[in-house]
Amino acid sequence: MERWRHWFSPKLFFPESDQFVGTLLSLFTFLVGFIARPIGGALFGHLGDRIGRKSTLVATLLLMGISTLLVGFMPGYASIGVAAPIILSVLRFLQGLGVGGEWGGSVLLAMEYGHRRNRGFWAAWPQMGVPIGLILSTVIISIFSTQANFDTFAWRIPFFISAALIVIGLWIRLRVFETPLFAKVKAAGREASAPVAEAFQRSWVEIILSAGARFVEQAPFYLFTTFVITYALVIDVPKAVVLNGITVGAIVELVTIPIFGYLSDQVGRRAWYLIGCGIMAIFAFPYFSLLNTKSPALITLSIVLSLALCHAWVYGPQAALIAERFGTRSRYSGASLGYQLAAPFAGGLAPIIALLLLKGTTNLAALGLPKVVVHAGAGSWQAVAVYIIVLALISFASVFGLKELSKADISGAEEVVAAPAVAID
Repeated sequence: MERWRHWFSPKLFFPESDQFVGTLLSLFTFLVGFIARPIGGALFGHLGDRIGRKSTLVATLLLMGISTLLVGFMPGYASIGVAAPIILSVLRFLQGLGVGGEWGGSVLLAMEYGHRRNRGFWAAWPQMGVPIGLILSTVIISIFSTQANFDTFAWRIPFFISAALIVIGLWIRLRVFETPLFAKVKAAGREASAPVAEAFQRSWVEIILSAGARFVEQAPFYLFTTFVITYALVIDVPKAVVLNGITVGAIVELVTIPIFGYLSDQVGRRAWYLIGCGIMAIFAFPYFSLLNTKSPALITLSIVLSLALCHAWVYGPQAALIAERFGTRSRYSGASLGYQLAAPFAGGLAPIIALLLLKGTTNLAALGLPKVVVHAGAGSWQAVAVYIIVLALISFASVFGLKELSKADISGAEEVVAAPAVAID
């Protein structure tokens, strides 16, 4: 348990908590950023559909970058008491606002330039930021977590380094032109006056189903990259083995994400994603079985497969799957909401639910989970595996209700899907 506290750093901000509660409190601080994401999606979605993709992306970068940098200057509980976790939560909330608006703009810049063909391939490139960030974070943490002064100062260095990324990102975005599809809408004076309301009015079913489609990707991702570290410590596997596995998995995912995005253009986005839901469900139990061997080689194999195959299979085509559902006038708003509405439930809660399932100290029915989860070995890894399967089933049902739009023309200003309907093919 002490090593859980070390990884999530609860003693820096919640020193009076017991070990398990301290870990949960740090995870709830993690959750705050996810709660902010739908709000950021709505706020910056409105701006992106009103003033443009480029300008909004600059704003989200500055908000997200500056709030991240400020975390590095945060005093701990020993210095300012309860104000420390409160300020940390505020900064996490601001980060979440920025992230909530970031995804839609970056994806639309890529997809609206390459909208005529291979949208899945082009929209997959912004998704590469996740494995790149994962590689950088695990490498940096691996380096600095071994420092004797990690808890007092070294943990701040990765946040200071993020300042360089702000400068690089700002330089790139200021040099990018507005997308041709939105430029055409703006030149004609056809911007939506209330794009968020328009997106909900015309495509609310698509927004809800898009959010459901994310459960199979987002929640398992945080289980595969965050919870797995906790689980490895529980089964007495060195943290370095897991971090190295995550790094290798992220490197391989740099290749599989664009490949799977491209293949979704050929096979059909909906069919490809449905297959991915099945792969995720099938892999849930083998994933933990490989981890439980405690063999470094097999642990690395399980992590690489979880990221480069299971996660990348759905994450590669996901951007196009969601963004191509909405018309240009409200695409930033619709895509951002469809993507970010799942964040608090599928992202922020995932490590918490998994930890509680593993610990077995909660009333799972109160969390709204099906009874099958409650009675499937609560307090064990089997319960977490069933949780992954439930997530895959939610997304399978959601994507089954979406239309296939891989080859649809999305250049019009009006909505792409006039009346969402279940497609059976």
